[in-house]
Amino acid sequence: MPIAPCFLFKNSYEFKPKSEINSVPIRVRGIYVLYDERDVVYIGMARGEKSGVRGRLKKHEDDCGKTWSHFSVFEVWDNITKEQVEELEGLFRHIYRHDTHANPFNIQRSYAPLQQIERGDVADWL
Repeated sequence: MPIAPCFLFKNSYEFKPKSEINSVPIRVRGIYVLYDERDVVYIGMARGEKSGVRGRLKKHEDDCGKTWSHFSVFEVWDNITKEQVEELEGLFRHIYRHDTHANPFNIQRSYAPLQQIERGDVADWL
């Protein structure tokens, strides 16, 4: 049996124009990225409970369609839990929290669980 090249992600659909939203299958779970030209303006997630990535992209198109032009989708494997998807999104948002281009839509600018585990001195890690 072949081994998957990625532990968390099974498919990616990268840097597609907004006009290709309907090509994303319904109920896809994972992380998506919105770009304005080449700059990241938003990182989001779809847990697949109510809608998948396509539904989230359509919502963003209705709410703020003029501020992004392209998107990427990173579908997670079926055994990845909704909590793990949330943690992935939180990590990416945390990383981009100081990037002025990546924050126009992000209300949550950091990820609280990462702040809870932050240690000031790496010597404390041991």
